[in-house]
Amino acid sequence: MWIYEKRLEYPVRITKPDPRMAKLLMAQYGGPDSELGAGLRYLTQRYSMPDDRIRATLTDIGTEEIAHWEMIATMITQCMQGASLEELTAAGLDGYYVMHSNGVFPADPNGVPFTTAYIACTGDPIADLSEDMAAEQKARATYEHLMNMTSNSQIIEPLYFLREREIVHYQRFGECLEIMQAIKTGRSAPSCRCARRRY
Repeated sequence: MWIYEKRLEYPVRITKPDPRMAKLLMAQYGGPDSELGAGLRYLTQRYSMPDDRIRATLTDIGTEEIAHWEMIATMITQCMQGASLEELTAAGLDGYYVMHSNGVFPADPNGVPFTTAYIACTGDPIADLSEDMAAEQKARATYEHLMNMTSNSQIIEPLYFLREREIVHYQRFGECLEIMQAIKTGRSAPSCRCARRRY
């Protein structure tokens, strides 16, 4: 069903080790508002949506979130690459290192592993789309917080790209919510930029 392009959606080239940022970036790799959580949420919710445009939008955005997860993994890897054990320990990654070495494991910055409890799916289209809009705003805020934690443009630039995509996703989910509300009330659905593929 998917075609995988063997390149990142946005280039990541971090040339200097920064284990402190590697740890902080884990918020978007395995935290409750992470790209992994978003991707799994949307790819799960699509099955209970009664409209082809909304299903297609959830599929498209869910797929893109997996691409963002790949970017975050690359950023974490590059931030840890070449860091000494002393630097990893100073960044609070000694326990992580003991369990995972320099591998990228889905956990948040506090070491709490990813759980499927982060994936919201009620089966109610309006509740789920409202949750999706909130999830995109939480991810946007997290990216802004991450950008505030560094002055390294090699880290800020991909984070800025990811932040902008959260804004676009929020807008698309808002359009999907309008479609659902129109369906519920019997009004004609508004035009939107939602995906139009059938699933």
